Amino acid sequence: MNAATSSNASAARKVAVRLSALSRHFGEVKALDHIDLDIYDGEFFSMLGPSGSGKTTCLRLIAGFEQPTSGQIYLYDQEVGGVPPYERDVNTVFQDYALFPHMTVAENIGYGLMVKKVPYADRLRRVEEMLDMVRLPGFGGRKPSQLSGGQRQRVALARALINHPKVLLLDEPLGALDLKLRQEMQVELKRIQQQVGITFIFVTHDQEEALTMSDRLAVFNHGKIEQVGTPEEIYDSPKTRFVAGFVGISNLLEAETARHIIGVNAPTAIRPEKIVITPPNTPIPADSCGAQGKIVDTVYLGMSMRYTVEITEGGAAGMQLSVVEQNLDTAKRESFKTRDSAVTVIWKRSANHELARGDTLEYAAAKQGD
Repeated sequence: MNAATSSNASAARKVAVRLSALSRHFGEVKALDHIDLDIYDGEFFSMLGPSGSGKTTCLRLIAGFEQPTSGQIYLYDQEVGGVPPYERDVNTVFQDYALFPHMTVAENIGYGLMVKKVPYADRLRRVEEMLDMVRLPGFGGRKPSQLSGGQRQRVALARALINHPKVLLLDEPLGALDLKLRQEMQVELKRIQQQVGITFIFVTHDQEEALTMSDRLAVFNHGKIEQVGTPEEIYDSPKTRFVAGFVGISNLLEAETARHIIGVNAPTAIRPEKIVITPPNTPIPADSCGAQGKIVDTVYLGMSMRYTVEITEGGAAGMQLSVVEQNLDTAKRESFKTRDSAVTVIWKRSANHELARGDTLEYAAAKQGD
C-alpha cells in the first residue's frame, strides 16, 4: 500500500483519539509542542522516540494523568479536557505491571469488575475468559510472585482489558523483559489486539518493536512528531534526517556529497542493506548509483556482515558508507571483502530517499535523554 492509498483508507475510518494543537510545558521545557494527530479505531498505533522525545507525556495526557498546557484531546469525538482518568474509557498497562502482590491472579484480573459490583458468577466467568485469551488457563489461583515476567505482563494486560475499554494505552510494557521473551510478547500482543479489536496505543523507544507490531506509528523528537505512517512508509521513505537515523540505520549524505555521488543536490538517505559490494571497477548499470572505494572495517553480526566502505574517488572521497549483507556466500565474502580491499559499491537509484531541505537536526543531539 502506497502513501496515497494509505491516506485515502485512513480518511474513511473512525477516529478513536484526536490530538489538536496539543502542548504540555514544564516551565521552559516543551515536552509536547503543538501536536496534531489522529489515531483510528481498531488500529495498533505506536509512539516511537528516544528518551525525552515527548511520547510518554503524550500517552499520559490521553490517559488523563497530565493536563495539557494548551490544545484539545478527543476520545471518539468527545473532548476530554479536565475529565479525570477514571471517567475516560481508557485503561493503561505499565512497564512495572502494577499488580497487587497480596491478591491472586484471578483477583487482580477481576478487581475492576469487583469495584463495579459485577456479580461473582459473572466476574468469575469473565476472568476465566481473560485467562484463556492471554494463554494462562489454570493460573488464577497463583500470586504474582509465582509468575515469570512475561506471565505477569499477560495478567496486567488481562486486567486492563476485562472492562472492555475503547482504548488501551501501553507504556513501554515489554521494557523489563529479556530479548527472547520480548519478541514472543510482541507476537502475543498483536494477536490479542486483533482478537479484541480495540485501539492499542503503544509507547516504545525500540525501533524493531514499533516496526514489528504497528499498523501505523508516529516518530517523536523534542516534543514534535517528525513523521506518521505505516512501518513500510517510515522505514523505506523517511522524510527527515532524524527519522532516517533513528528508525534503523541509514547512510546520510549531505547535499554536496549527494551531488557528487548520485547527482542530486539534496540531503539523501540510503539504507545499508540496499547497497551491494562488488569487485573493483565493476560497471554501474544505468538505473543505479555507485562509486569506487575500499573496505575500512568489517563487523560479523551472525546472519549478516556490516562493512564500512570509504569512497576513494571524486568530490565524495573520504565519505564512508555502511553496507549490510546477509552471509549467504562465505566464499564470495572471503575472496575480496576484507579490510583494505578495493571494491565498487552499487545501489538502485530507487533506494535514494531525499530528505527535507534545510533539515539540520542531528540524530546524536536527539539521543540525549531527559
